Amino acid sequence: MSYREPKTIFCDIGGVLLTNGWGHESREKAAKHFGLEYNEINYPHEFIFNTYEIGKITLREYLETVVFTKPRNFTYDEFVQFMLNESQELPDMISWICQWKERTGHRFVSINNEGKELNDYRIQKFQLKRVFDAFVSSCDVGMRKPDPGIFKLALGVGQSKAEDSIYFDDRPMLVAAAAKLGINAYLHQGFEQTKKILENLG
Repeated sequence: MSYREPKTIFCDIGGVLLTNGWGHESREKAAKHFGLEYNEINYPHEFIFNTYEIGKITLREYLETVVFTKPRNFTYDEFVQFMLNESQELPDMISWICQWKERTGHRFVSINNEGKELNDYRIQKFQLKRVFDAFVSSCDVGMRKPDPGIFKLALGVGQSKAEDSIYFDDRPMLVAAAAKLGINAYLHQGFEQTKKILENLG
């Protein structure tokens, strides 16, 4: 009986396993909850968030630029707690993947854009080490998708050839970026569809 090398599954986190960490919906909710003008916080956010996601500044530095530019009637800790509470597990994916991995032996590696504090919280809160054998997070590697460098780094971490790898993301642009490198990339459109693709791997 010939040995079959387990495939490496690369996967985004926000939009696939969890809600997005700090997407525009969450920023809109925060503005409403704390009585802020959305554009007042979104405008500087658009300039600086990428810098936060590649680990160049801390969450506090990001919020001091975006929210706490003047005295507020709420605290830094209250705002951060609101941000953390926006992270929720999406139905079915995590529990099913854990069972499927144990049965098939395939490996999972994350490729995700996330700021350090949010990334660490989400990994711990939702016990994502059950799912992933390694994490390639923008905050730790100083690159963010769609930079081809982060995908190449992930292939090295997973010791996987592009043609032997599979990648799931909920954003078409990022699926296309992975596909350009020869990775078998799929748009995640829901649990049942992604489950079917993975089950066909055996």
